[in-house]
Amino acid sequence: MNDINSSLESLNSACNMQSDTDTVPLLQNGQHASNQPAASSSRSLQPQASPRQKVQRSQPVHILPIRWAQRSELWIFQRRKGRRGDPGEVPRSTEEMLNRRLQEEDQQFRTSSLPAIPNPFPELCGGAGSPPPAAAPPSSLPPPPSQPPTKQDVKVFSEDGTSKVVEILTDMTARDLCQLLVYKSHCVDDNSWTLVEHHPQLGLERCLEDHEIVVQVESTMPSESKFLFRKNYAKYEFFKNPVNFFPDQMVTWCQQSNGSQAQLLQNFLNSSSCPEIQGFLQVKELGRKSWKKLYVCLRRSGLYYSTKGTSKEPRHLQLLADLEESSIFYLIAGKKQYNAPNDHGMCIKPNKAKIEMKELRLLCAEDEQIRTCWMTAFRLLKYGMLLYQNYRIPQQRKALLSPFNTPVRSVSENSLVAMDFSGQTGRVIDNPAEAQSAALEEGHAWRKRSTRMNILSSQSPLHPSTLNSVIHRTQHWFHGRISREESHRIIKQQGLVDGLFLLRDSQSNPKAFVLTLCHHQKIKNFQILPCEDDGQTFFTLDDGNTKFSDLIQLVDFYQLNKGVLPCKLKHHCIRVAL
Repeated sequence: MNDINSSLESLNSACNMQSDTDTVPLLQNGQHASNQPAASSSRSLQPQASPRQKVQRSQPVHILPIRWAQRSELWIFQRRKGRRGDPGEVPRSTEEMLNRRLQEEDQQFRTSSLPAIPNPFPELCGGAGSPPPAAAPPSSLPPPPSQPPTKQDVKVFSEDGTSKVVEILTDMTARDLCQLLVYKSHCVDDNSWTLVEHHPQLGLERCLEDHEIVVQVESTMPSESKFLFRKNYAKYEFFKNPVNFFPDQMVTWCQQSNGSQAQLLQNFLNSSSCPEIQGFLQVKELGRKSWKKLYVCLRRSGLYYSTKGTSKEPRHLQLLADLEESSIFYLIAGKKQYNAPNDHGMCIKPNKAKIEMKELRLLCAEDEQIRTCWMTAFRLLKYGMLLYQNYRIPQQRKALLSPFNTPVRSVSENSLVAMDFSGQTGRVIDNPAEAQSAALEEGHAWRKRSTRMNILSSQSPLHPSTLNSVIHRTQHWFHGRISREESHRIIKQQGLVDGLFLLRDSQSNPKAFVLTLCHHQKIKNFQILPCEDDGQTFFTLDDGNTKFSDLIQLVDFYQLNKGVLPCKLKHHCIRVAL
């Protein structure tokens, strides 16, 4: 912007200097000395003394002394004709000559009343010598009418196949549409909902950025594609912990980096810096089913591969894809559809509705961490500061809201602590061993209450023992009878962040359950086994050391204490029916 301003200033000063040299100061009152004869002034007229040049820039009035002399000559001839009454005594050729000269001067006055402006677009004119059309002053031009955004229907699907048609404005962003869907479906707005662009025929999907216009994205989607409404906890994970996000061997900087969080963020968000992501990727060859391992380099200008080993010399780099007019997608079923070497595939797709297979750039990483690194770097280099602004907007809104207007958050998002209410006032239990014993005592108290209810109440469909075994099915974190592969797919879709979990029925043991948990971008499974004590059924994760009367108590406990787990339970996978 500074370069543009300086160039405009220099251009303006140059124009002023040129106009000053072309103009001459105006004579006093725009008149000549009265002692000069009119006929001689018409013959002795010089360009540097032309009053037309003198007044051209100062005022629009155009006065020529030669015109007054010619009019006086014509008036004298007419007086002679009227006095003598003999038109033949005056040569008619002289009168016609004076009339013709006056008409030429009038035409010249009309064409030269405005300053001569060079035509910047001569090719738009009718002829080479035709003058440009006179333009109206900028102040007289009416402002362009502001067109209000129109409304359009958008169909959004959920994970269970249900859909909802929503009427939105044509300028609505993906964040605004997600908040509207959260309101309509009565979900908890924890700023982790996202809109997914899903292409079933191509086997591709990606999460829309919060600032993207939904209608514009829909215009680039084919008819069989659709939008999905889904959680994504890892959307801005880079801004929360950037140091551990990229391996050192994959990132090179144009300047020395100290490795701090602020330095990493500054290098990626600053458009003047030139970070590079480099490493080996499996690249699908065009027109073939085979994949080839290449050394790839991602820069702000695009994605390149080296034709000679790991060399990054300009003569050895070939462009694979451009960042500006493309978006990066996950490969849903890369091994089945594209014969990919593993399930960590990604694709760079142009932003248009009709594409050919040769326009897709299919890539495959060695593991999930490397794929996440490449895809996050692609987003950072393409959008830059926009991503950080999207990350900061929910925090700024939360700071502006009063404590009474703060939206309700899910239990997994709260900072839960163990409390002791045995005394007159409650206290926080800081010791993990004491917290575990308090949880055991609460479990025993629940068992005693259940025993009393068994004795006093009759057998009914809401029998406590039956209720304890089915009450967990009402929770969002329980996904029922799904396979191990399906549970892993749901975890990957909703973000590989620490503490993301779900519970499901065990396939090997009909009476057991499985806890699927993500830790360090790896998915692990823990079996929850039933055990009996004094005729009551409990559930345990650690071979009976810690027992719970139902799965809700088990989840609540491990949200406070990690116990035998690698981390605490923090976020639960959820599916919402629209």
